[in-house]
Amino acid sequence: MDDQEIIETIDRLVAEEHSLRENPPGEVRSEEDAARLQALEVSLDQCWDLLRQRRAKRQYGNDSDDAAVRDPGIVEHYRQ
Repeated sequence: MDDQEIIETIDRLVAEEHSLRENPPGEVRSEEDAARLQALEVSLDQCWDLLRQRRAKRQYGNDSDDAAVRDPGIVEHYRQ
């Protein structure tokens, strides 16, 4: 997956996240929507991490294709 594909995936995931977060007033989010939102957040964190890895590898003269998607347990515990 190249940088452009990662960015397109991020855009698609963000659009889905926004549509799920747009609840009409008084409407409660379903358990399925809440679970999907959680999965989207993890996927987004993984995509951003992969994009940062690729850019860092390129910056330091390494092959950006050596970057890999990290386990959710790793990307979810980064400090912000």
